[in-house]
Amino acid sequence: ETDSCDRPLQPYAAAKRAAELLGYTYHYLFGMNFTALRFFTVYGPNGRPDMMAYLVADSATKGIQIPLYNNGEMFRDWTFVADIAKGVVLALDRPLGYEIINLGRGQTTKLKDFVNLIEQHAGKKANVIVKPKLAADFVKNLADISKARRLLGYDPQVSVIEGVARFWEWYINQPSHQGK
Repeated sequence: ETDSCDRPLQPYAAAKRAAELLGYTYHYLFGMNFTALRFFTVYGPNGRPDMMAYLVADSATKGIQIPLYNNGEMFRDWTFVADIAKGVVLALDRPLGYEIINLGRGQTTKLKDFVNLIEQHAGKKANVIVKPKLAADFVKNLADISKARRLLGYDPQVSVIEGVARFWEWYINQPSHQGK
């Protein structure tokens, strides 16, 4: 919440920061309550097919080649979608003025370990091609969730091991994966 975001290196980050600044402007000018929630590496059922959990599952089950940047030596705060949803519900209808609040697990897992968990459920390896770290990417991404705990009572419950198991159960039961 306090990290400087004034010089984003990717269009996605710039758009998120612009929304936070617009929220601040409305709060300042009109007294509107505005809470920006920053989600950290969300995964789980019904997730986007272009995100890592889905990509790895597709790669392991269908042989699709996917990139693995920096040999998977990057840390992410993998947060199960149900924990994020609980955080969003907790933030609804709370008159907090202007706040930026991180929603994550508050713990990191190495990318290659996350990939390995999905591979264990699949019973086979993903078809990865190792690529160098992208210039604008970061090695470690960890949410400080102390403000979310304090202001919202946020308390993520789903471990990465449990979350990947729940994601996998959903994934293999999709019609496009039946009989595979």
